[in-house]
Amino acid sequence: MFNYLEPPNAYYEFEKIYTGQQSAKKQRWVVDYLTDHAPDVIGFQEVFSIDSLKELVSEQGYNYFAVVDTPEVIDDFIYKRPVVAIASKYPIVEIAAVEHDSELASTLGLNSEFTFSRKVLRATVTLPHIGNTDCYVVHFKSKRPMINVDEHNKELAPEQNIIEILKANVAGGWGSTIQRGSEATLLMIQMITRREATQQPMLLMGDFNNELADGVLSHLLTSTLRFAPAFDAKTYLAKYCLNDSWDLFVKSQLSNDEVISDEAITNDVQSDCDSSNSQVKNINITKAAPLRPATHYYGASSSVLDYILLSCEFDASYDDSFFEVSGYNTYDRHLINPEYDRDDLSTDHGVVLITLKLRS
Repeated sequence: MFNYLEPPNAYYEFEKIYTGQQSAKKQRWVVDYLTDHAPDVIGFQEVFSIDSLKELVSEQGYNYFAVVDTPEVIDDFIYKRPVVAIASKYPIVEIAAVEHDSELASTLGLNSEFTFSRKVLRATVTLPHIGNTDCYVVHFKSKRPMINVDEHNKELAPEQNIIEILKANVAGGWGSTIQRGSEATLLMIQMITRREATQQPMLLMGDFNNELADGVLSHLLTSTLRFAPAFDAKTYLAKYCLNDSWDLFVKSQLSNDEVISDEAITNDVQSDCDSSNSQVKNINITKAAPLRPATHYYGASSSVLDYILLSCEFDASYDDSFFEVSGYNTYDRHLINPEYDRDDLSTDHGVVLITLKLRS
């Protein structure tokens, strides 16, 4: 949501206050997205004005809305620590803030004060055909260094000041990485525990502030299980682990490759039939995997920071699955081709949307 806050309140600093016109413009952008794309379930990050957002989405047909935390307010009107939220057109029958295993955290070397940088929301949504599904909404710790220094310390020589900033960036950046990776690990453990207890399908969505391929979060897509028989490992990995919806979408698309005869191929493709043999051979036409669109841009670089991960019930290659990922869209017009009047108060991330098709 990129600081969704109604005036006259401020976000983070005294002067950061939307005008009434700016606030209305930001809300209009949200409504336009919901109208054009009509997601059935949607997760939000960076929510300050909870009641305002609840009312806004309710007017668009989202009768179910939940949060599990409230922002921090200082000086009566300055808001910090935004929260995550979820809205749904289908009933939300249970909500909870995920509590990490403190004993496990201690085993991992984390101190007793460890907590998620933003509370993780778990909402059990009754989806068509599949029933109660645990939907988790996250906003993992950002890459912003967690150690702050005075950048204009007049007691230090200019070079010393820069060196202190460098130290803070190196150490503080690693501290944020530890926090982000620990959040993902402790959440995954709780998701597995919940899955074991309820057998309900799982869905994890949000701003991960990291690419999944990076080792910091790669365990969210655990695909190996050591010291277990191969059959058992495959079975339990499929049941208790998650899949990247993009990978499921690509797999679904590539599985629809057609086998056609060389008689139907254009003249640009040479037949590999032997001239002395009239038999027509089949040629596999393999689609190239599509290029995944970025969800965040910083200067000249881009990355995928926003994800939707799914349990095996949404994997078409799993025998007992209900759905397949038939569509994957990253709404990024406001990032790559923005129009000031439309997009200047939108969000700094692309919006990931997946479409689930019931398997026949």
